[in-house]
Amino acid sequence: MTRALIIIPTYNEADNIAKLIGEINSLQVKDTSIDILIIDDNSKDGTSSIVKNLGLKNVFVIDREKKLGLGTAYKRGFKFAIENNYDLAFEMDADFSHDPQSILDLLNKSKEYDLVIGSRYIQGIAVVNWPLSRLIISIGASIYTRIITWLPVKDVTAGFMCYKVPSLKQIDLDSVRSNGYSFQIEMKYRMWKKGFKICEIPIVFIDRRAGVSKMSRSIVFEAAWLVWKLRFLALTKQL
Repeated sequence: MTRALIIIPTYNEADNIAKLIGEINSLQVKDTSIDILIIDDNSKDGTSSIVKNLGLKNVFVIDREKKLGLGTAYKRGFKFAIENNYDLAFEMDADFSHDPQSILDLLNKSKEYDLVIGSRYIQGIAVVNWPLSRLIISIGASIYTRIITWLPVKDVTAGFMCYKVPSLKQIDLDSVRSNGYSFQIEMKYRMWKKGFKICEIPIVFIDRRAGVSKMSRSIVFEAAWLVWKLRFLALTKQL
């Protein structure tokens, strides 16, 4: 039996989280058990309490004292997956931007690949309800990153992914210092430089059903600077 952990960082996701957990738990999966790890950054809307009150045995909650960011949340989740001997670790948003049904597609491909990426840009552009400005930033970030780092991934900032935990264990997570969406770029780059097999599969990304986006200008600037750092580290064999 394959053991999968779906890591979901949350900050003020009370409108979404119970519904999302319900849809994940309704998936019909053979030969795989699915657990869910919520990492909550002290949401003021009671997100953590909502999850705990569900009383589900396959749902775990880690409460953090303040908003510490996406990257640190996923690193904590990865370490939880490693410590508890999971076979697969997923990254997933809490706001229904990622269709829970697509978990099945990522699971299927994970049999062959170390990292499976749910890509918005592998078959044209599959993004719904985004303003043009944000779409341009996202596509531009992917082109910019590929030019500088040569990373062979179409959707470098994608946040819907499945890692094989034995491969993930070979990444020095403590040396990953980026946060926000630059964390997604760095993890893909490190997996690629380690020689792991990476696959992109098409998904349709639908902007959040409820709540407020966490995108900010500082997140964009961090990602723009990071790619030069990654290129330097690779050239100096520090990755």
